Amino acid sequence: MLLTGAGQGLAFAPMTSAGIAGVGAEDAGAASRLVNTFHQLGMALGLGLLIAASAHAGHNLTSPAAVLTAHVNTALATGSVLLALCLAVTLTLIVPVELSARRGRRATTVPAAAAAKPAPVAAAAARDWPARDEGIASCRS
Repeated sequence: MLLTGAGQGLAFAPMTSAGIAGVGAEDAGAASRLVNTFHQLGMALGLGLLIAASAHAGHNLTSPAAVLTAHVNTALATGSVLLALCLAVTLTLIVPVELSARRGRRATTVPAAAAAKPAPVAAAAARDWPARDEGIASCRS
């Protein structure tokens, strides 16, 4: 139970943030509700699949402990297969889109030489530093 709670706590917040990223402020509430709806649907569908898969396990066993072990083993194996499928879908559909978006952002960034020039405001602030330091000293006395 501790691992499940920690996993959900660490996973749902980033998934919700990723689900509403890039959505305008006027649509953020609807996007958040849609992401939460799909969280709930995914949990219900996943639990239903695990129960359906484990319900048919261990019919030929006579010991209650062996039947329970077969149910749990089948549920865990099915959960592992579902996780592998989710990883495959993520690597196939989501990661390539993110990588191409990053490449596009990198191509449109400001060149390093232009970014290295000091801003006029910073130069003026450096010139006025002694005057500001005297003002601070007069406030302390």
